[in-house]
Amino acid sequence: MGEEEARKEAMAKSESGGKITYFVVASCVMAAMGGVIFGYDLGVSGGVMSMGPFLKRFFPKVYKLQEEDRTIRRSNNHYCLFNSQLLTSFTSSLYVSGFVATLLASSVTRSWGRKPSIFLGGLAFLAGSALGGSAQNVAMLIIARLLLGVGVGFANQSVPLYLSEMAPAKYRGAISNGFQLCIGIGFLTANLINYETQKIKHGYGWRISLATAAIPASILTLGSLFLPETPNSIIQTTGDVRKAELMLRRVRGTQNVQDELTDLIEASSDSATDSNAFVVLLQKKYRPELVMALAIPFFQQVTGINVVAFYAPVLFRTVGFGESGSLMSTLVTGIVGTASTFLSMLVVDRIGRKTLFFIGGLQMLVAQVTIGVIIMVAEGHNNGVIGEGYDYTVVVLVCVYVAGFGWSWGPLGWLVPSEIFPLEIRSAAQSVTVAVSFVFTFAVAQSVPPMLCKFRAGIFFFYGGWVVVMTVAVQLFLPETKNVPIEQVAGLWDKHWFWRRMTKKRDIQENHHT
Repeated sequence: MGEEEARKEAMAKSESGGKITYFVVASCVMAAMGGVIFGYDLGVSGGVMSMGPFLKRFFPKVYKLQEEDRTIRRSNNHYCLFNSQLLTSFTSSLYVSGFVATLLASSVTRSWGRKPSIFLGGLAFLAGSALGGSAQNVAMLIIARLLLGVGVGFANQSVPLYLSEMAPAKYRGAISNGFQLCIGIGFLTANLINYETQKIKHGYGWRISLATAAIPASILTLGSLFLPETPNSIIQTTGDVRKAELMLRRVRGTQNVQDELTDLIEASSDSATDSNAFVVLLQKKYRPELVMALAIPFFQQVTGINVVAFYAPVLFRTVGFGESGSLMSTLVTGIVGTASTFLSMLVVDRIGRKTLFFIGGLQMLVAQVTIGVIIMVAEGHNNGVIGEGYDYTVVVLVCVYVAGFGWSWGPLGWLVPSEIFPLEIRSAAQSVTVAVSFVFTFAVAQSVPPMLCKFRAGIFFFYGGWVVVMTVAVQLFLPETKNVPIEQVAGLWDKHWFWRRMTKKRDIQENHHT
């Protein structure tokens, strides 16, 4: 039986897999606040870096260069204005602590459940928000970022798992994509706040921007206390089948949950045989999951999205906008990204993951190459300075790019890893996914300013090349998981043309169970 036949068989088995209940929606909306805090941080850090009072207080050298460039505007120096390792450490320090935190979160999520990890994430982010808003020096600023990183590390490890496990198979894509939608909402909210706070005459607007992150963090922290635990986690942490069955009936809105419960019990028995999930993940039969746990977050970062997420205000300053104009342009791209993610939620369970990956990849590639060409041509005709008329064209193309990311690699970069791992390795594999994401987010945050300074428009061709690689790789090596129950996704690898040679043991086990 081939991959497509296996997927259809799993879909048929899931037809009685329940419906969307208000209980599930309320639980998932609360949990997805973990996406809001991550998105808010992405948006706010780039925004405050473009605010004069913030730079003047903490990064005076960068501020001085910026003021000189604004006065002279006759050299290529504007590409190098923000090439400060101290400044980029403000952004990227979060990802160092996030990397460590998400690996620690794996054992918490596996042993104690998804709820405790979500709670700890909200609490750490709340502390970081308070410290960042009251920072008096760079050291306080960096410590605040480290605390925020702990919060994001725990939340990003546990929330996607929570959403995938709570969602019925038919709607898992839409509900899980809610995490990326919340990242977009957080990013958009941060840009709105940045746009307003930069107008404050007394120069403390950046404090409001940083401290406001405490609002979604408080909602997540308090809300997590009232969240139900997922049936998968109940069985994994307590082994209480009756309690898991009652929760499953409640979240599915039906009494007919025996098939799914059986899958959970079998997955849990596999999970209980090995104590160290990270060691289990290295076994040959889990090679497809390990490769995807490494490749998907890597690809998500080398789309170039964080060039926009972190440095959009900086990029728009580079192409000729003032402080207010650059923040407004960033706000527009945030609206586009959020809207496109919402569209992805509506169609992902109908047209599938791989189709969205292909459409989004093609769209991002065209936009990136065109931006690079326009900037090169514009500079060639204006002695190295981008002239009027090109700036708005770049904004439109950035919006096209962000829309492509918003319905493909943005939400699917979180959805696909959260649904392709068997229960026995799910927590560890999700930690690897988030850790890899943080490593390469850190690398991008550190490398973009010097790359922008050295390669200028060529940076768009660099990331465009990676988009080609990842679009082809997904089409060849990722099975379609649309509408397949989460505990049956593992069977798709056994039928895949490339991976089946590595998953023979699982194939035998699956045949034994059936």
